[in-house]
Amino acid sequence: MLKLGLLLLIAPILLLLGLYFWEMSDVRECTYAGGYWDYMEGVCRDTPQPFVSWLERYPLLVNGGMLLSVAGTVMCAAGMYIGKR
Repeated sequence: MLKLGLLLLIAPILLLLGLYFWEMSDVRECTYAGGYWDYMEGVCRDTPQPFVSWLERYPLLVNGGMLLSVAGTVMCAAGMYIGKR
């Protein structure tokens, strides 16, 4: 139970950070080229675009990842408690 809990605790965070930095590298390339990143379409544009947060674009991914992390924390705590009996 402890190993599964650690996996559920760490994997969603690493996945979200990986996706975030992957997108951030595209945004950085676009701005260095003098463009503006369209967050909704995921493309570089010539006109200014509004910022749209990850939570607004992918609410299920963000909230689901955080719920899995909380479930992993609970499983880790339970695994450590049960293991010490």
